[in-house]
Amino acid sequence: MDSFSSQLNAILVDTFNNILKFEEDLLKQSTNIDLTINEMHLIEHVGKNQNNGRTISDLAQRLNITLPSVTIAINKLAKKGYVKKEKSQSDGRVVFVRLTDKGLRIDKIHQYFHRKMVKDISKEMSDEEKEVLIHGMEKLNGFFQKKLSRLSDDNETSES
Repeated sequence: MDSFSSQLNAILVDTFNNILKFEEDLLKQSTNIDLTINEMHLIEHVGKNQNNGRTISDLAQRLNITLPSVTIAINKLAKKGYVKKEKSQSDGRVVFVRLTDKGLRIDKIHQYFHRKMVKDISKEMSDEEKEVLIHGMEKLNGFFQKKLSRLSDDNETSES
């Protein structure tokens, strides 16, 4: 691996791990929050469409997680009081997941954390540095989206 590749790999791995560890540690410090990072991110996705709710399959698709895994996680969050499941009035087979008041409060705390993190990261950057960072992150994200899409296509092809 050349020097650039080594540096980029190290930075990507460290950044990913540090963000997760930082969020985890903040959760642990909040003694009244009984959530894992994955549960927190699931709450975040449920909250993105709070008015209409989200279906389990929609959450699974958006998070690239299996339907059974999302179902189990949602059931745990419902027991903890963060989400509620409601049957569709137009189609009883469809179940929507919505945040409870407790879930809304946690989602707001999590959103605040992300706003503060972005503000703190960017406060000493010039406008040019911010543009370069955004451009680089968009390319990085696009790369991973393409790879995930190909993996998903490959899985669907091998299952049929």
